[in-house]
Amino acid sequence: MDPRTLLSGDQITEMGLPDWRSMYGALEARFRTGDFATGLRLVERIGAAAEEAGHHPDVTLTYLWVHVLLTSHDVGGKTQRDVDLARRISDFAADLGAASDPASVERIEIGLDTADRHAIKDFWKAVLAMKDGAEDDEIVDPNGVTPTLWFQQTDPHDEPRQRFHIDVRVPPEEAERRIDAGLAAGGRIVSEANKPRFVVLADAQGNKVCICTHVTRSH
Repeated sequence: MDPRTLLSGDQITEMGLPDWRSMYGALEARFRTGDFATGLRLVERIGAAAEEAGHHPDVTLTYLWVHVLLTSHDVGGKTQRDVDLARRISDFAADLGAASDPASVERIEIGLDTADRHAIKDFWKAVLAMKDGAEDDEIVDPNGVTPTLWFQQTDPHDEPRQRFHIDVRVPPEEAERRIDAGLAAGGRIVSEANKPRFVVLADAQGNKVCICTHVTRSH
């Protein structure tokens, strides 16, 4: 396989990476180190491997955990290079006794209902200092800090119906727990038509959230 070939989350799941989860265009893992010194040793090993491979992840070090995000920026998604480096990082973590915590990995996006995204897309790019994403219906923060804003196609409507909603990307095995927790907290299911890709929930006032996974997606 060409190491630049984009891989879907479903393809990567079949490759057997138990520590890692596919989150949009990236692979992510969180390793519980238990203390800062262990986390620092893990980061040092990751850095050396990244230099050797010429392929560099985003790494966040805290007192209790190390979060790693792998993506191939040159092609805009996940490739075999990410899979190979992920395996090495998992080996480093296991050697240091740092267990992965896949359930804690999540990504939040903001969705804006619109009948014509092209009429408003440039405005939101300007006020949020964002750029076009990999898909035509999204804009992203080039620094990776602000959540992605994407435009949900809807029918034309009056201004009071305009509504943002939150997309929460979680690992597939975590989705059902989040849905059950939302229902127990007074929510309701709006639609399961696209499950397990996403399930739409609403709170008691009708505000919606989508619990999303990588399943059946290309990214």
